[in-house]
Amino acid sequence: MLDTLGFGDQGWGRLLLAAALTTVALTLAALLVGAIFGGLVACARLSNKRILRWLGEGYSVIFRGIPELLIIYLFYFGGSGLLTLIGQAFGADGYIEVPAFLIGALAIGMISGSYQGEVYRGAALAISPGELEAAYAIGMTRPGVLRRMVIPQVLRFSLPGLANVWQMSLKDSALVSVTGIVELMRASQVAAGSTRHYFTF
Repeated sequence: MLDTLGFGDQGWGRLLLAAALTTVALTLAALLVGAIFGGLVACARLSNKRILRWLGEGYSVIFRGIPELLIIYLFYFGGSGLLTLIGQAFGADGYIEVPAFLIGALAIGMISGSYQGEVYRGAALAISPGELEAAYAIGMTRPGVLRRMVIPQVLRFSLPGLANVWQMSLKDSALVSVTGIVELMRASQVAAGSTRHYFTF
């Protein structure tokens, strides 16, 4: 078993390590993209403007309701098709393929953003209204309240929910193998199929 999982000529250790690093990098990139979209969704959902609330809620419902694999397919193949059409309009020939890692991070990030938006919104609603009233009463400006009171508390309250989003994004990274990326689950599948040691991998 050590030879099979090792880093020697007959071992699969290098492939598994590279695939594990790809999985972690993809998940971190997706979380960063999700944080941007999640922050925008949370601001929209907490807005006083009805149209912004509808847009934020629509984003959340769509990206939490559609299967993750379908979104990855749509972004990868649909994005390539769209780039090909745009390229042909400007005189390019042939099929233009989008980078698989970039599309995987964007797709998982947008899915993650729909969940992160709800986490941030719940964390913002957990802040005591009395604290905000007191801050405005002593003369703090709105940016000052955001910087010194709202954002630190939102980050603290959202940590447990973000841990769940991290786990979800880590699991979703296994779906990106359909675009050709060799992440940990795909590498394990290849190694198990080659060696017939399915339980080990």
